[in-house]
Amino acid sequence: MKFMNTIYKTVGLVGTGAMGRGIAQLAAQAGSTVKLYDTQPQAASKAQEALFAQWDKLLEKGRLDDQQVGNYKACLVIATGLSDLADCDLIVEAIVEKLEVKKGLFAELETLIAPHAVLATNTSSLSITAIAAGLKRPEQVAGFHFFNPVPLMKVVEVIAGLKTNPEVCTGLTQYARQMGHTPVMAQDTPGFIVNHAGRGYGTEALRIVSEGISDFATIDRILRDQVGFKLGPFELMDLTALDVSHPVMESIYHQYFEEARYRPSVITAQRLAGGVVGKKVGEGFYKYVNGAAQIRPEPAAPVVENMPPVWLSPRAARRTELLQLLKDLGATIETGASPSPTALTLVAPLGFDITTVAVVERLDPARTVGIDMLIDDAATKRRVLATNPATRIDMRNAAHALFARDGKPVSVIRDSGGFVTQRVVATIVNIASDICQQRVCSPKDLEVAVTLGLGYPLGPLAMGDRYGPTNVLEVLFNMQTVYGDQRYRPSPWLRRRGAIGLSLMHTED
Repeated sequence: MKFMNTIYKTVGLVGTGAMGRGIAQLAAQAGSTVKLYDTQPQAASKAQEALFAQWDKLLEKGRLDDQQVGNYKACLVIATGLSDLADCDLIVEAIVEKLEVKKGLFAELETLIAPHAVLATNTSSLSITAIAAGLKRPEQVAGFHFFNPVPLMKVVEVIAGLKTNPEVCTGLTQYARQMGHTPVMAQDTPGFIVNHAGRGYGTEALRIVSEGISDFATIDRILRDQVGFKLGPFELMDLTALDVSHPVMESIYHQYFEEARYRPSVITAQRLAGGVVGKKVGEGFYKYVNGAAQIRPEPAAPVVENMPPVWLSPRAARRTELLQLLKDLGATIETGASPSPTALTLVAPLGFDITTVAVVERLDPARTVGIDMLIDDAATKRRVLATNPATRIDMRNAAHALFARDGKPVSVIRDSGGFVTQRVVATIVNIASDICQQRVCSPKDLEVAVTLGLGYPLGPLAMGDRYGPTNVLEVLFNMQTVYGDQRYRPSPWLRRRGAIGLSLMHTED
C-alpha cells in the first residue's frame, strides 16, 4: 500500500552499493515503488535481500510492525535492464564518481523515460551542469546528494545545475522531507555545502601536523576536548577512509583553480599511495586491533617541587579570566611592569606564534610559554600550552604542572602561528563565510547542513559567534602575517559581519 501523497510514485535506483541501497530504503519507506538496477550480476538482488533483512531486524526490535515491513518489501523490485526503468518518475544514480560514466548513463536513460521524469545524481563533488551537458533535457537533471549511512545521516543536498528547472528542485526537496530527511538547497559549486565546508577541519589539522607542531592523537584530543567535536580530524579521516576523502580534497582544490584555502596535503597523498587509508584496512593514522584504535596514553603531568612565580602579559587574550584561573590554581602572580628574572612568563596570543610575541613584547624567550585562551577555560575540558624553540625545559614543566593542578588535562605543543583550536576554528569559520559570500547556499541551510552532515557541535557561523567574530578575524589576520599565505586571508563576508554577528539572518541573504 503506497502513501497517496508520495511525490514520485515509481523511482529507479541505478547502483546498489551502500549509498544506492540506503537511498532505496528511504524511497520505499516513503511509499514509492523502487526499481533496483545494477550492472554487476546479482548486485541488485543482494541489495534487495540486505534491505529485507534490515527491515526484519527493525521488526524484531519493535521499530516497525508486520504491515509496514510487508508494504516496504512489496515496494522493492528488481530491474533486469535500463529499459525496466522507462516508467519511473524519478531515477537516482549512485554509481562510480566519474563524470563520463554518469553522462553516458543519463544520455541512455533520457531516451527511455518520459519527458516529465527527473534524473538525479548522488554525486558528492562533480558538477551537475557538467553531468547534464549534452542532454536534450538538462532542465530535468539535479543533484540529490545523500550521506553515508543514508538512513542515519538526516540531511540531503538538493543542487540545481545551470539549466535545472526550479520545479525539479522543489519536487526533490519535498521528496526528501517525505523520506524523513532535511533538505538543504545548494548552488552547483565544487563540494556543494557539506564537502566544501568540511575543508576547514581536516586540511588545517594536516597542515599543523606537517609543520611538526604536534602529533595526530594530541590534535584529536585538543579538538574533541576544547571545541566539542565528536571525532578528531584524524579519527574522522580514518573512519571515512583516505581513498574517499583525499580525492575529494584534490577535486575541490582543482575545481576552484588551486585556491589556497583548499590545498590538499602530501601526508594523505602518501598514505593513500601506500594503502594506509583507515580503519577498514586496519591501519590509518592509527592502527586498529579488533576495530579499536591503538593509542598511547597521555604522559602524566610533570612533578615540580619549586614552582616559579608567574608574570602574565598585559596583552593576553581573556586576561581577566586567566588571572582568576592562576589564582584558583594557587600560582604566585607577579604584578610588575615586567617579569622578574625567575618568573615563568605567560602569554596568550590570538594567531601569533610565541616566538614573535616574546620578541615584540621584549620578553625572555627562554622563560616564555603560551596558553590558548580563544575559548573560555570554563567551557573546555583541556588546556593547551605552547613553547617556543628557546623555552627552557624547567619552564615548560612548571607551566604544565601548574595548569594540571586541578586535574584538567593539559597538552603542550610546539610553537606555531595560532594554536590548534585557533587555527582550525578560524579556518572553519572563514571557509563557511566564503560559502555565504559566494551564495552557495543560505546561512541557515549552511548551519543545518554542517551540523547534520558533519556532526559539528555548532554550525560554523554559530561557532564564530560563540568564540567571537573579531577574535576569529584577529587570528586570521595574524596568521596571514606569520605565514604570508593567502589561505588565511579573511573572507569579505566575515570582515563585514565581524562586528554584527555571523549567524544573524539579514535581508541580503
